[in-house]
Amino acid sequence: MKNLLSAIFIFILLFTACSKKESPGFGAEPEIRMKYDTTAVDSFSTGAVSVDIARKIRMSSPQYLDSVKEAKKLQEEENKIKAELEKENKTKQEEEKKKAEAEKKQKASETPSTTDAKTQ
Repeated sequence: MKNLLSAIFIFILLFTACSKKESPGFGAEPEIRMKYDTTAVDSFSTGAVSVDIARKIRMSSPQYLDSVKEAKKLQEEENKIKAELEKENKTKQEEEKKKAEAEKKQKASETPSTTDAKTQ
C-alpha cells in the first residue's frame, strides 16, 4: 500500500510537471514591424544605400540642379510679368482719374456759361 501511494504521488507529480502550460499574454502581443532606413532588402548586401545618402546623391545630380534652375527662372518671369501688369494697371487708373477730373472741370466751366446764356 505504501508503494501504491508513493507511485500515485509520483505519477501525479510527473503529470502536473509535464503538462503544457500556456504563457499568459503571448498571443495578445501585437506584431512589431521594424522600419529600416535602407533601400535594399538586406542592409548588408551590395548596393545597399542609406536613404539619406540616396537623397543627397539625387539632389546633387545635374538633372535635379537643372530642374531647380528652371523652376527659379519660371518663378522670376512670373514675378516680372505680375509687376508689369500692376504698373500698367496703375498707369491706366491714373489716366482714368485725370480724364475724370478734366471732364469735371469742363462740366464745371460749361455749366456757368450755359446758365449765363440762358439768363441773357
